[in-house]
Amino acid sequence: MRTNSLLLQSFLSLILLLGIVKSDPDPLQDYCIANSRTPQTFFYNGAPCINPELAKFSHFGTSALSKPGNTRANPFGFNVTLTNTINLPGLNTLGLVLARVDIAPGGLVPPHAHPRASEVTILLRGSVLVGFVDTSNRLFTQQLRPGDSFAFPKGLVHFLSNLDSKAPALTMSGLNSQNPGAQLSSLATFASTPAMPDDVLKKAFQINGQDVSKIRRNLGG
Repeated sequence: MRTNSLLLQSFLSLILLLGIVKSDPDPLQDYCIANSRTPQTFFYNGAPCINPELAKFSHFGTSALSKPGNTRANPFGFNVTLTNTINLPGLNTLGLVLARVDIAPGGLVPPHAHPRASEVTILLRGSVLVGFVDTSNRLFTQQLRPGDSFAFPKGLVHFLSNLDSKAPALTMSGLNSQNPGAQLSSLATFASTPAMPDDVLKKAFQINGQDVSKIRRNLGG
């Protein structure tokens, strides 16, 4: 009986581990058109499905990425436009998302990470320096020209910088999660709610209290 119990525990642990390492759950049907009009009374992965018989071709197409985003909305000079279950309901449960990234002249998509997805980006216009840092603090960078692509591994800190101070840049990215998440390193540490303790920031970044206050103020924290 004890051996059977250990085998059962090991089996359940393996199932849990496999569930953790997968990006998104696999769909159990051809498609699951998101029913975005129904208010959610409970929360789960993805969105509820409409009746499959009501599926239309328009559920699988969108023009949401056709227009430039407002790069003046933040001090870094970039804008990200995502496909989602509102503008592309046929995307629900497919485990992927597309992102249009507009970067102003000299702008920057600051160091950030996607906790639930890897990313591959292609430069459509401009000249962009991209890079990521692995867990050994090794930096991988490349200057992209139109048509070049670059991959960012899941969960690793990465950035995109427009090298042209006079012209905007445009990239398109694919991520292998319906909800990849995005956490900007600077905002996470200096503009959190509630604020991270000053002593933690001073020791972590080897700065003084005035520096902490200045950075917080600049980031709107």
